[in-house]
Amino acid sequence: MAINCKIIKDFKRPDRKIVEQFKDMPVANIDDNMGRIAAVRANICRINKGHLVGTAFTVKVPQGDNLMFHAAMDLAKPGDVIVIDAGGFGDRAIFGELMATYCKKRGLAGLICDGAIRDKDELAEMENFPIFATSATPNGPYKNGPGEINTPVVIGDKVVNPGDIIVGDGDGIVIVSPDIAEEVIAATKAVQEKEAKIKDDIVEKGTYDRPWVADLLRKIGCEIK
Repeated sequence: MAINCKIIKDFKRPDRKIVEQFKDMPVANIDDNMGRIAAVRANICRINKGHLVGTAFTVKVPQGDNLMFHAAMDLAKPGDVIVIDAGGFGDRAIFGELMATYCKKRGLAGLICDGAIRDKDELAEMENFPIFATSATPNGPYKNGPGEINTPVVIGDKVVNPGDIIVGDGDGIVIVSPDIAEEVIAATKAVQEKEAKIKDDIVEKGTYDRPWVADLLRKIGCEIK
């Protein structure tokens, strides 16, 4: 896919109060309420600990080039997650410890790179700043451009638009359009309440009622002796 040379400095962000409601929500529960197909490709993994919630600030770069990421670091706002479409290229890192530290200092919520990073050991120790990437390599980046800032990108086979809500944890990442955010929040809260009750019954009573299992076994004609 061709990459243009274009920078859009700003975009409409969703209400921060809506974004913050995702802070305690497991990605698995959110995904369950988005058809169980909302997660990005599984090879984009969390490098360190932490629950990622923020607003997508998108960057598209050529393979192994980070010029536009350098520009993006100075434009992104507190609470943004810089989402880098690096084409999944794993032979040249897009960023390392210094750039991540600068982003954290500026109040960004985290970084996602569909591509490689470096300084993995140092990034793994970074606290309160979740970082996701596909791989690590010591090979450093080019700085030639072109690239795009705040245009639609593709991360782990999912389209991400500037202003989308990003949620990530140890299971992976989901992207929630602000247009459906309140609907997803309500459904996910209901699931969390239901699962909390189920867990209490397991721990306190040793029970896990699932009548649907027997119903489905009968429906599929399973022979039980």
